[in-house]
Amino acid sequence: MIRILIIDDNQSVLNFLKILLLQTGDYKVDILQDSTRSYEILNNREHDILLLDMHMPKVSGMDILNFIEQKKIDIATIVLTGVEQIDMAISAMKLNIYDYMLKPVDEKKLFVNLKNIIREINFKKPNSDFSASFDTLKHKDSFNKIITQNKEMLKIFHFAEKFADTNNSILIWGESGTGKELIAEAIHKISDRKNKKMIAVNAGAFAKELFASEFFGYEKGAFTGATSNKKGFIEAANGGTLFLDEIGELDLPIQVKLLRVLQEGEFYKVGSTKNIQIDVRIIAATNKNLYEEIKKGTFRRDLFFRLNINSINLPPLRERPEDIVLLADYFLRNFNEKYHRKIKKISNPFLACLKSYSFPGNVRELMNIINSAIIVETTNELKKKSLPSYFLEKIKFNSEYNNENLPDSLQQVEKEHICKVLDFTNKNRTQAAKILGISRVSLISKIKKYEIS
Repeated sequence: MIRILIIDDNQSVLNFLKILLLQTGDYKVDILQDSTRSYEILNNREHDILLLDMHMPKVSGMDILNFIEQKKIDIATIVLTGVEQIDMAISAMKLNIYDYMLKPVDEKKLFVNLKNIIREINFKKPNSDFSASFDTLKHKDSFNKIITQNKEMLKIFHFAEKFADTNNSILIWGESGTGKELIAEAIHKISDRKNKKMIAVNAGAFAKELFASEFFGYEKGAFTGATSNKKGFIEAANGGTLFLDEIGELDLPIQVKLLRVLQEGEFYKVGSTKNIQIDVRIIAATNKNLYEEIKKGTFRRDLFFRLNINSINLPPLRERPEDIVLLADYFLRNFNEKYHRKIKKISNPFLACLKSYSFPGNVRELMNIINSAIIVETTNELKKKSLPSYFLEKIKFNSEYNNENLPDSLQQVEKEHICKVLDFTNKNRTQAAKILGISRVSLISKIKKYEIS
């Protein structure tokens, strides 16, 4: 049975939550009013879930969260507070809490959170009957566009299958090019909405003044050029799934309207006073740190928590090295077919270059590199010379400072960099100083210091 610990200095809150949870018959519940005993009890590591009040004397909720983080205690934490403080919420989220709830507690939301936490706990428990492999997926075909043998990615597939069974909003985190839209597509294909449309919208692809009319649609005469009624993306996705990429790019006024869609299931077209009821599941994605955006005031906290009911964090390609060759071969086959080429394999030097690169553009960048190489390659094998010039330049630069040839000091790095810039400018000191971002006098001083001829 799942064990829950509730820490709160208000005895009436403790009594209410204990009775509420015990009535389900699903949990064993312990309560603690004296927060000074928290460290001792948590250090026993006997509980699966913690419901934690933030405002307590002597030992605060934040003190307890820091203790959990320092001791690396594996406990899923839901923070409870009677005060809505954005800085506290952000600080708590950075300490890996599961959710942040205001008092009085929304019972329905609490039980949804507990259910999701238990699902994750059961998934992570050692189990001889379970292996995070492709073969154990129930909906393998839904993930056939995602090429991987990485264990973390395979775990994500299993989480995606479980999340697809609900109508909860999902927030997918990940750098550009990691496959966020492909995961969203897989979730849609598995869900009960699979027979309806999935509409994908990139929030960063539209001018800010145009986004509202494209997203929500507009009425005839709403503005100059609106010669007829237009259905927006959200209405087109009615009954299905709306994938909203780069959610962090949305303007605050649009965020307010999106929040209404999530809370009330309705929206207004531009130029209309008539509300339209909508049934749509929203899967959002971001490559931004939304905690920082909330702190800066550019992203609404309430919208964040509405979107982040379920969360998926996609690893970058540099953390999936075993997938690089696998993906390269996959793209080779695809582009061979697309361009009617017959390139049979990828040379070892070509693969060595790929393996030594960090891929800031992730899978999309690797795909583009193979695409470009196939177009320019003239033999039946992808060779190093067919790699894009920018890629070869980066590889060359990185190889100068590999682990076997580290510079002795910062001064050596600076000296070598100055020499390269001087060579580039044909010894023009004024131009070199400008490139280096220092004064000409400083450059002359460094030339003398390092005895650069």
